[in-house]
Amino acid sequence: MREITWKKLSIEGFAKYGTFANMINPVWPKLGAEPIEFFRDMVQSQLGSVPLVSFGVCRVVKRPFVMDVSEYHDTCCEIVLPQDGDVLMHVAPAVPEKEFPFDQAEVFLVPRGTICSLRPGVWHHAPYAFGVQVVNCLIALPERTYMNDCKVFQFPADRHMKIVGEGVR
Repeated sequence: MREITWKKLSIEGFAKYGTFANMINPVWPKLGAEPIEFFRDMVQSQLGSVPLVSFGVCRVVKRPFVMDVSEYHDTCCEIVLPQDGDVLMHVAPAVPEKEFPFDQAEVFLVPRGTICSLRPGVWHHAPYAFGVQVVNCLIALPERTYMNDCKVFQFPADRHMKIVGEGVR
């Protein structure tokens, strides 16, 4: 089984997949000063042509760090925000083929409270709880994207990938 080592989230490393910002301890231009500070326009996300965004939770319970499935959305970004723990999230660039680009996959450590906006077409799937048993991730998508614009690719058994690196057991 191929191994893939997780990386720390960085602007340069994540740029081809989307954007991110720490929403708990922001380092960003702001309006106002204590006791009220407004950190504006931190992350943008194109949610397609639909006027309605839906918020949901993807609860991930600690499981083996083996990638065996991925998905993408053609027409919209997806917002992922781990709320109560760190996660490892796999991504791969949008490609013209409908098969997962195994040789281009990467895994990033997304700290608790960090919002990620994944570009349309970027391969991803439910993250992995890292260092804790359960993590609740806020997900924002246009309503019913999971039914209308979700292409899922189950990896053949001989293409599963194991996530490795510090802290992975």
